[in-house]
Amino acid sequence: MLNLSFRRKELRFFVLLLCLGLLSMQVKGQSHVKDFSLSDGQKVLFLGNSITYAGQYVAMTESLFLSSHPKRKPQFINSGLPSETVSGLSEPNHADGKFPRPCLFDRLDNVLDKIKPEVVFVCYGMNDGIYLPFDAIRFEAYKNGIIRLHKRLVDQGVKRILWMTPPVHDDPQLRLNGYNKVLDRYAEWLIGYTKMQSWEIIDLHFPMRRYLEAGIEKDAQFKLAADGVHPGELGHWLMAKEIVQHLMPDFPIESTWDDNLRNQPKLRQLYTLVLKRQTMMKDAWLTYTGHKRPGLSKGIPIEDASKAYAAIQDEIQALGF
Repeated sequence: MLNLSFRRKELRFFVLLLCLGLLSMQVKGQSHVKDFSLSDGQKVLFLGNSITYAGQYVAMTESLFLSSHPKRKPQFINSGLPSETVSGLSEPNHADGKFPRPCLFDRLDNVLDKIKPEVVFVCYGMNDGIYLPFDAIRFEAYKNGIIRLHKRLVDQGVKRILWMTPPVHDDPQLRLNGYNKVLDRYAEWLIGYTKMQSWEIIDLHFPMRRYLEAGIEKDAQFKLAADGVHPGELGHWLMAKEIVQHLMPDFPIESTWDDNLRNQPKLRQLYTLVLKRQTMMKDAWLTYTGHKRPGLSKGIPIEDASKAYAAIQDEIQALGF
């Protein structure tokens, strides 16, 4: 009887040690993510569709990061491609039949091999349901694309992957009762799956949806995107705000982008230079890494772009950043 009691105590002690060990591993993992910071020369890649290609939210994020970390000089690289998906799907007669939607995986190897990013932000979903009612087969194609992309990024050795839910969709007639219902399901799955896998996730979709709902309640004509898809400056700010709050939770930011610019005079100059640099570099990088999407501007050679990048960097440094 004494021996059995001793064995029970021994077993409880072993279980306690195991629990403490698992807790320690979890805390260390969380600490690693929290302590990870962008450093000089580190390449930070943004993958996405036309919303990412538009670039305002990327430039806003970079500007606020540089303003809060003036001694660090990571390289933010916008590699968003209009019309792109991770699902590999395309609706019939896309772009009036001129070309099917491009798929990220057709260019991904070149992008990763030529850029060699250490940090990657990913924002897909808007195009992946191809603007049709919810369909289980299309949903599986999106989920499989996300999982495949994660494996490829891990195999590449990317140190930090930040997943982002798709922005809100505002149907011109049905408003939030249209295609956005599909994106609600895509965003819910991405949030749930990433948390289950302990991946890093930034939710853009539901904060934007709540903002749009509140705006419509005050003014039935309120919109974040004139065409329902591509957000204007306010929509891009709502995206950047969520990213900045995730990366730098203690960094003070204003509720609107205009207020940030008004209250920080140097930020306006910084943003102008960052947006100028991003606009030039995104086409240079897309041309250098290659893609199948017709109709985009051809970027200048990457060697010339690198020189122009350095020249703008000198202007940014002269501002104190």
